[in-house]
Amino acid sequence: MSLTFSEMQEMYRETVKRYNKIELQDWKAEGAMIELSKQVGELAKQVMIKEKYYALTDEVPDVDERLGNEMADVIAQVMRLADYYKIDLEKAFVEAREDENHYLVSRGV
Repeated sequence: MSLTFSEMQEMYRETVKRYNKIELQDWKAEGAMIELSKQVGELAKQVMIKEKYYALTDEVPDVDERLGNEMADVIAQVMRLADYYKIDLEKAFVEAREDENHYLVSRGV
């Protein structure tokens, strides 16, 4: 499956609309930041498992799938924050990469 970034954003916006029907209150930036922090923690846990920092007796067979899922959850919360602040995330991403490129060119690389 191949989606554009805009299609992924729209997919997540539809998911948020569904969650909004069952959540106890509207999520503001604070809620999205708390959820983002939680998701980053879950991602860190999967990285720790993958890199064998934990003394687990058995292999975790679906660790790669779980890593991908947690990465996607982190991206989703960043999208939610961008929507909250009305930031065009795709445009911001491109502009940030252009800024990096200008810096790297100025350093001769």
